Amino acid sequence: MARTAVITKTATTVAGNSQRRQMAQAQEAAAAQAPVAAPAAPPPPPVAAAPAGTDDLIDQLGKLADLKAAGVLDDAEFAAAKARLLGT
Repeated sequence: MARTAVITKTATTVAGNSQRRQMAQAQEAAAAQAPVAAPAAPPPPPVAAAPAGTDDLIDQLGKLADLKAAGVLDDAEFAAAKARLLGT
């Protein structure tokens, strides 16, 4: 009976160690596959205010819209740059 208890205890210990090792390996593999955060993009250069009603202003607003559509500018950055261009 004592021999059976020792064998059972050994099997339980080995199984537990094996399970912990497999869990650690799975966690390491998941961490290795996790996407690495891209470095933050530098803020866009300040846009000089142009007089209202010029073709230059329309071109600059179009460029801002393109940057926003490309994901370079978020909504807040786009609104701030547009306000600077429009002088508001």
